[in-house]
Amino acid sequence: MARTCLTLILAAGEGTRMRSDLPKVLHPVAGLPMISHVIRASVGAASDAIGVVVGNSSDDVAEIATGESNSVEIHIQDKRLGTAHAVMSAKGALDRGYDDVLVLFGDAPLLRHETLTRMRDTLAAGANVAVLGFRTDRPDGYGRMVEEGGKLVRIREHFEASEEERRINLCNGGIMAIDGANALELVNSITNDNAKGEYYLTDIVEIAGNRGLEVIAMEASASELLGVNNQVELSEAEHIWQQRAREQAMLEGVSMSAPHTVFLHHDTELAQGVSIEPNAVFGAGVRVSAGAQIRAFSYLEGAEIGENTVVGPYARIRPGTVMEKGSKAGNFVEVKNAHVREGAKINHLSYVGDGDIGRNANIGAGTIFCNYDGTNKHKTVIGEGAFVGSNSSLIAPVTIGDGAYVASGSTVTDDVPDDAMGVARGRQVNKEGYAKAIRKRSQAEKGK
Repeated sequence: MARTCLTLILAAGEGTRMRSDLPKVLHPVAGLPMISHVIRASVGAASDAIGVVVGNSSDDVAEIATGESNSVEIHIQDKRLGTAHAVMSAKGALDRGYDDVLVLFGDAPLLRHETLTRMRDTLAAGANVAVLGFRTDRPDGYGRMVEEGGKLVRIREHFEASEEERRINLCNGGIMAIDGANALELVNSITNDNAKGEYYLTDIVEIAGNRGLEVIAMEASASELLGVNNQVELSEAEHIWQQRAREQAMLEGVSMSAPHTVFLHHDTELAQGVSIEPNAVFGAGVRVSAGAQIRAFSYLEGAEIGENTVVGPYARIRPGTVMEKGSKAGNFVEVKNAHVREGAKINHLSYVGDGDIGRNANIGAGTIFCNYDGTNKHKTVIGEGAFVGSNSSLIAPVTIGDGAYVASGSTVTDDVPDDAMGVARGRQVNKEGYAKAIRKRSQAEKGK
């Protein structure tokens, strides 16, 4: 029978060092709140129940957390009296009885579900407590994980550590797995007999060891266990997440000529064979199909990019855009809430908003879809194989028929039938000798 698991995520900290009105665990990494990253890792590790411990007045955190999974239950820590006290705030969940109990932190967005699964496997193999740590050449300030005979015997805070203990470079990462049969009793045994009068979960190591239970140290990378406490660390977490995501994308067949300049969103989908040039940025909800080229300095959000399309350079693709196979939105083109059908081209310097562009249509440079009348948005429809000349303004709602032409410089307010040409501009008048007369008058005025 599969082992059951309760994951407790501690998220009651005020995060004052963030210098922000936004609760700390709601600050985003790759566009996703940190607490959501942790919940998703918990789900990936096959947690049966997830308890999120929050402080008073944490409705925003609770809303985000419960929206991530039906397995999430909110627990309130009325007073912040330490990590063990936070765990006991979820006593109701612990009372239900689970084989494994994981204790995580809501400000550790880089934690991998594979690591949590490894910790669960360690409990299944017979360990009663497993603590996750990391090695660093600069351990000052971190609690040291002291081992004897291959067993973890205590976690010593830096200010309390002896000189010998301070030479240990295995540091406490805070993540803990506890055998569910012993979890409640072990946490109940923790006291607040310390300088701060708080209940520290790390005391469980010595308590369990003194009872003859097996306590072991496990390791992960320092980057995976990064806890975010200020804006500097938040940017570091973003950097690490982006580096991971880029590497994974390239391993899956995405080409990036300057990967360190490409920024992905947590939900970006890139197919094998996609090519991304420098300084491309992906916002939420972008899916890119095989063979597409995302050229330099382009920004995409809420868009579906079809096979063998070309976007950019310097393009902005906004929400609601669908670009079908072989279409193009070139340099300095902005597309919003538009369907660009197979083979259609918007090569340069155009705005296409609230439109439907037919197969193999061509939109000339400087074309503007005038979709907003000051109150409402309206749609422009371009037929299959139609051609819109440069510097045209299409006043929506308007339809350009299949195979139709729009003469350059036109301001189109009426539909253009199939295979017709619409011309909507003033007739040119040439005034012979007029330029010469202007120059002569100007010279005379300068001579005065």
